[in-house]
Amino acid sequence: MSIKTKLLTASDISSIMRMKDVLIAVETAFRDYGSGVAQMPPKLYLTLSQFNGDFRAMPAYVEGSAGVKWVSVYPDNPKIGLPTVMATIVYSDPQTGFPLAIMDATELTNYRTGAAGGVAAKYLARPDSRTLGLIGAGAQARTQLLAVTTFFSFTKVKIWSPVGEQIDDLAAEFPELPIERASIDEAAACDIVSTTTPVRAFIIERGWVGAGAHINAIGADAPGKQELDPQILKDAKVVVDDVAQARHSGEINIALSGGLFLESDIYATLGEIVVGAKKGREADEITVFDSTGLAIQDIATARMLFEVAKREGIGYDFDMPG
Repeated sequence: MSIKTKLLTASDISSIMRMKDVLIAVETAFRDYGSGVAQMPPKLYLTLSQFNGDFRAMPAYVEGSAGVKWVSVYPDNPKIGLPTVMATIVYSDPQTGFPLAIMDATELTNYRTGAAGGVAAKYLARPDSRTLGLIGAGAQARTQLLAVTTFFSFTKVKIWSPVGEQIDDLAAEFPELPIERASIDEAAACDIVSTTTPVRAFIIERGWVGAGAHINAIGADAPGKQELDPQILKDAKVVVDDVAQARHSGEINIALSGGLFLESDIYATLGEIVVGAKKGREADEITVFDSTGLAIQDIATARMLFEVAKREGIGYDFDMPG
């Protein structure tokens, strides 16, 4: 028996990436995690402060699939023409350990992060939400926009960013959406809010957030990062993707370390809500989804892309093991 390893480049991935497919894969991954079927060791960080960056190793098993993502986060990279986030996945057969694919995972990471926000909004936002606020307008904001607009129709999409050109780029890419520039407090006052900045001191004040709002807190994905006033967390139903990761590097990490928020204040994981073990939105409460990014999302999305690539003859097949 001759088995090949498939190489999928960034252009290969872009040619087959569809948000609707990623949303299905990611919601299934959260369902598997919530029901105890998936396996996911803690994310491992290699922090290189001298270069203002870090690496993260993220292994997981989900839906009969196994793999590991090796991802770097270097905020200064755009200054030299490189993405802030770059990633590679080794996707393996869990029965034999054979490396079925090596694939670029930079765009995959952006899409699965956006999909997590979309799934969270599906379960936690008010069904009649009509305004979307984006705090930040980079690559993560783009996929938040793609995912959330799959489930909701908005009369206004208000975007704040310190880089105005990024807002113009989004407006040009999505001419069918009612995108407008806004102040940060106007964007934060929307029905659904996605925060995607790398800041290390909160920029969203409690008084800006209205009753019944849902917030996807995406930007805080490493120790010391924080976007939300801790009082928002105290007043909200807080749902995390994974308790251990959120405690270490999610939006709640600063508030926890300062005693302004307790681990017992966490309402549920998103997986628990997807499987129905915990209720989602109730009435006009504020809800917050603390997204740190899970390996189960990566491997579930990698499986979907691998199957599509096989079916459509995408990628380069080669002999990997000796």
